[in-house]
Amino acid sequence: MTAKHARSFYFSSFALPPEKKTAAYAVYAFCRHADDLVDFAANQAEATAAIERVGAAFDRILAGEAKELEFAPAFAWAVRRYEIPREHFLDLVRGVSMDLGPVRIKTWEELYEYCYYVASVVGLMMCRIFELSDPQQEARAIELGLAMQLTNILRDIREDLDRDRIYLPEEELARFGVDETALREGRVDDAFVRMMQFQIERARRYYTSSELGIRALADDGSQYTVWLMRMVYAGILDGIESQKYDVFFARASTGLLRKLSLAWEARRRHRASRET
Repeated sequence: MTAKHARSFYFSSFALPPEKKTAAYAVYAFCRHADDLVDFAANQAEATAAIERVGAAFDRILAGEAKELEFAPAFAWAVRRYEIPREHFLDLVRGVSMDLGPVRIKTWEELYEYCYYVASVVGLMMCRIFELSDPQQEARAIELGLAMQLTNILRDIREDLDRDRIYLPEEELARFGVDETALREGRVDDAFVRMMQFQIERARRYYTSSELGIRALADDGSQYTVWLMRMVYAGILDGIESQKYDVFFARASTGLLRKLSLAWEARRRHRASRET
């Protein structure tokens, strides 16, 4: 499931010890399962019922009763082995429920909350697997989650519109002179470019500030994995810029050769961080 649906994370995880790799994949499988139940629901009533089942499924999995879910045994082991708090998974379910029905976000504060619940809480889960030594650095994991989710939102504007979801805050779109009609028409004009530049700069600030916490992770491949995730995901922003912000025509990504180049840069930054 991770290899198919989270290729950037799968690529970045090669340096992890086998046990941590298994745990990370199992946690991803649960998160993906929750997200898919909403995305593939036939209607809002079905999606709402699915969300309720996900909340109950967590306890069923740990009790060994969710035999229909192939990832359940590994997930239950990972939660116990790394003592991942139950509330993180309940927070994720809350975040996924925000995708029910048409999505319109009015303010940055609302978008921040959404990003926290669907992405930053996953970072907090991974802090347990990657053995964060300083709990105060959890704030950096939250920032990395924000940066990555903002990147997803900017990359996926077209796909989200197809699902009647607009995550960019209405007040920020209005500030730059971009409205829903312009988005649906795929207009890449000066107003849209300025808005995208503003959003990309915000995401990059979070990527940069998140770096301060990486040294607090175990140096057994965990640090390097997070460095690589940070570099590969930020590379999507470079891709958006290289295609002149036209996210309607093509989906920005980092190809294999670019990923390999970023792997060397992540290695350089990892080594430099250990020397300071």
